[in-house]
Amino acid sequence: MPEVPSRLPNLASLQLFLAVVDEGGLGAGARRLGLHQPNASRVIAQLEAEAGTALLERDPRGSRPTSAGLLYAAHARELIAVADEFSAWLQHSRDEDSRELHVGVSMTIAEHLLPAWLAELRRRSPRVRVDLEVLNSTRVLAGIHDGHLQLGFVETPHVPRTVHALMLREDELVVVVAPGHPWASREEPLPLAELAATPLVVREGGSGTRDAFEELVPAAARTDPVQELGSNAAVRIAVASGAGPAVLSMLAVRDALGSGQLHRVPVGGARLRRPLTAVWKGPRRLSGPAADLLDVATSPPAPRS
Repeated sequence: MPEVPSRLPNLASLQLFLAVVDEGGLGAGARRLGLHQPNASRVIAQLEAEAGTALLERDPRGSRPTSAGLLYAAHARELIAVADEFSAWLQHSRDEDSRELHVGVSMTIAEHLLPAWLAELRRRSPRVRVDLEVLNSTRVLAGIHDGHLQLGFVETPHVPRTVHALMLREDELVVVVAPGHPWASREEPLPLAELAATPLVVREGGSGTRDAFEELVPAAARTDPVQELGSNAAVRIAVASGAGPAVLSMLAVRDALGSGQLHRVPVGGARLRRPLTAVWKGPRRLSGPAADLLDVATSPPAPRS
C-alpha cells in the first residue's frame, strides 16, 4: 500500500487564501468566510511557513499576492475545483445509495410474503429500488456476512450471534401428501417417530424449511430423503405426483390444500413452528430504505380475502 504524504494541503486554509486574494485584503477575505481577522492572520502565516516564501504583500491599502502567491493561488484554485467535484460526486453517490437496497430473501418468504411488502414499500417510498436475491437461508446469511446484502429474511432457526436479528412472526410447518397416499386416510394423528423414519421429499441442504424441521425433529436428519429439490414448487409437484410426503410451510401449501391437490396430515404432539427472521449487520438501528422495509415487514399482515 503506498505511503500517504505526511502533510496534505488544508482546503479550508486554501479557501481563505483565495478569499484574501479575491477581496484584496485580509480583513475582507476573513469576513467572507466568517472568520476573525487574528485567526485569519495565523492561517496565512502558517501557509507561508509551509510554502517557504511570502505569499502576500501587505500595505495600508490591503493585501495582494506576490509572484509566488499568484502561482500558489492558481494551483490552489485547481485543487479546490477538484475537491468541489469530489464533494459533488460523494453527495450524488450517497443519494443514489440511499435509494437502492440490496436484499436477500429465503424462498418461502420471497414467494408468499415479500410481494406484498414490496408493494407497500413502493407506495411509501416510490424512489427506492430494491435489488433482490432469492436464496436459501444459508446463502442469505452468507450475503449478510460478506456485506453485499444490506438486509436479509431467513427461515432457519440457526441465526448466528454475529448478525442482528428480529423475529417477524412464527410460521407453521405441515405434513402434506397426495390425496391417494395412505396417510391421507389416517384417522389418528401421525406419530413424530413414524414421520422421522419415513423418507420424505425435502428441500436442499441449507434451506430454512429443512433446517427448521430437522431442528424440531432431530431423528429425521438420520433418514435419507426420497428426493431433494431446490424449491417449494418442485417439492409440491413431486408430492402431488406421488413421490412421497413432505414437510413444508403452511404459506407454501395453503392454496394447494384449498384446491385439493395436496392433503394435510395431522401430526401428534406439539405443532411444528419455526421463526421467520430479519437479519442485518452494522448499526443495531437501521436507517433509510432498509428501515422502511423492516417496518413494512413487521406491520400486521392484511387479512386474506
